[in-house]
Amino acid sequence: MTYVIKGTGLAIEDVVRVARHNEKVELHSDAMARMKKCRAMLEEKINAHEIMYGVNTGIGEFSEVVLDDDQTKQFQRYLIYNHAAGIGEPAPLEFVRGAMLGRLNVLAHGNSGNRPIIAETLVEMLNKGVTPEVCQKGSVGACGDLAPMSQIALLLMGEGRAFYQGELLGGEEAMKQAGIEIPGLKARDGLAIINGSNLLTAMSAIWLYDAFRFIKQAQIACAMSIEALMGNLIPYTPLLHEARGFSGAIKCALNLSNLFKEGDLKEGKKKVKVQDAYSMRSAPQVIGAAMDALEWAKSQVEIELNGVGDNPVFFPDKKLQLTGANFQGSPVSLPMDMAGAAITMVCVMSERRMNRLNHPALSVGLPPFLTKGAGMMSGLMLSQYTADMQIVEMRILSAPASIQSIPAAADQEDFVSMGMNTAIKNWQIMDNAYGVLGIEFMAAAQALDFRDFKFGKGVTKAKDVIRRYVEFLDEDRPLFDDHNAMKTLVKSCEILEEVEKEIGKLQ
Repeated sequence: MTYVIKGTGLAIEDVVRVARHNEKVELHSDAMARMKKCRAMLEEKINAHEIMYGVNTGIGEFSEVVLDDDQTKQFQRYLIYNHAAGIGEPAPLEFVRGAMLGRLNVLAHGNSGNRPIIAETLVEMLNKGVTPEVCQKGSVGACGDLAPMSQIALLLMGEGRAFYQGELLGGEEAMKQAGIEIPGLKARDGLAIINGSNLLTAMSAIWLYDAFRFIKQAQIACAMSIEALMGNLIPYTPLLHEARGFSGAIKCALNLSNLFKEGDLKEGKKKVKVQDAYSMRSAPQVIGAAMDALEWAKSQVEIELNGVGDNPVFFPDKKLQLTGANFQGSPVSLPMDMAGAAITMVCVMSERRMNRLNHPALSVGLPPFLTKGAGMMSGLMLSQYTADMQIVEMRILSAPASIQSIPAAADQEDFVSMGMNTAIKNWQIMDNAYGVLGIEFMAAAQALDFRDFKFGKGVTKAKDVIRRYVEFLDEDRPLFDDHNAMKTLVKSCEILEEVEKEIGKLQ
């Protein structure tokens, strides 16, 4: 398969296929035609000495400084040099590849003024596996992700460093080994590469793909715990949620109902309470709210993936350029802050169910801490500690970055999105979330092994998968290997994939 870059239609799933799974890309012929038309207009304006921001002026606080012809030729090189100012460890390759794809989709609109060879070179880099080394930290998410995108732009001058075939090489050497000609940067080219929030958007797109898969697994773990706690299944009747109208709650109720199918509780063969605790009974409302938050974040991220995030923006049909702030990351940062908090909320509820499984006064007859030797043995007591520690970290990380602006550039850039902070902390939240959910899965499987009735088809399959990796805790043993195995299992989505084979796709 080859993904055709058109400037429209780029979905988070496409980003994952190209960024994570190395699907090839190509530029649509219409995109090439639009770039050529825009570049021709730009060169007319340059030859006419029309003043244009970032072309023949400085940038930021220096936007009022007009450059002469010689300075205009040199400006793009210095622009990239001084903006390649990140810090810290290199970003994962899939993030950088996603940023390159996102930037290509911007350039494909033909509103950025770049030479087409710039886009063609980025395509070659993606297809041949030349991935620039990019420090993950440094962007404030306004004027775009300037620092990280500048490290990508360095490669187009034969500078910087890049990963190629498992090695970190000098930029010129990496391009040479891959057989890619270095195009250099002419007027506007540099700013056309860096002036958008493409890295934080790519990180958010890939994160959302994983988050949707995580939220499905959260519902599987929830179903396992509810059955282990002999829950009343009436609250998961879809009709109840249709009466209120929230899309996520309706989907969650349908998913839980499908997971319970063919079990004794679903078929009314066991006596249950009239009403259960909120961590059970309100699961569709809470997990559903998180699903709705993720859907909103996805809609905003995909608008950004397919929009013109640049400054200035050129309109060749009108012979016009407009300066503004289409690089501002807030439209992505704000919904992604909410999305990260939504994952934390789901994990808080997960831990509360795990607590009920452990708690002898709340577990409807399960042994204390899910061990046969309570007193001599502590069972899963300490697993809860481990989950709790991770949840506190998630809560700290769930403070929104989108309200944390610090002015920069002599107050010319006096409000910034801090969207890179959002993107980075969301990945830290997700790393903890895998661990928390893994512990609920492990506890629920342990609890189900103490029950003697038929479970739902989906629940049974999930428990079977868990038992491939973590044995029943017959007597106390060090649990860190079990915790890490469960975290890896949740991250792999094997439970989800096996359950969906058994009962069909979850919504």
